Order: sequence, then C-alpha cells, then structure tokens
Amino acid sequence: MIKRIVKLTFEANNANHFLEIFQASKNKIVKSKGCHSVELLQSSLSPNIFFTFSIWDSEEDLNNYRHSELFQKTWKNVKVLFAEKPEAWTVNSLEEIKTNLVDQ
Repeated sequence: MIKRIVKLTFEANNANHFLEIFQASKNKIVKSKGCHSVELLQSSLSPNIFFTFSIWDSEEDLNNYRHSELFQKTWKNVKVLFAEKPEAWTVNSLEEIKTNLVDQ
C-alpha cells in the first residue's frame, strides 16, 4: 500500500471554489480502482493551503487514476485556481518500513 500527500496552495479567493470541486469529486475518486480513502486537510495557519491524503493499493493504481478522465477533468478545473505549483509525495509509514525490514 502507498500513501500520497499533495500540497495545494490556492489564491485566497479561490479556496471555496476548490472546496466545491473537491466535494463533488471525492466519492468518485474513492471509487477508483485501488483507492482506499481520500482525506482533505487544511492548514491551520493559511486557510488557502490544503493537503490531500490518499491511500492506494499500489503506485500503478495511483497512476491509472492520474491518467483517468476523472482526474484530467478535475485537474483542468483545479489547476487554474493555484497560487503556487502543487507539491506531491508518496510516503510509507515508519511501521510499514519496520515490518518490511523484519520480513526481509
């Protein structure tokens, strides 16, 4: 399993529009093959900065979603709202790393 964190910084006047797009898309994203969950987090210091946290079966499932019509359509509507370039990380929990080391 992989975890994906994406930092999204919006123009202040576009944050609410992004929230509308996310709410309309969230359930569709979760229904994508290999997606376990998608959570939206908001910075407590900068309300125009959001993070998505999603859990996927594999990098392949994530990439299939990123090449899907749903992603392309959603991304087209979201990217015009940005104040800064998005940042993304694929991460593992320390517990998973420890388990993998023990199993080897």
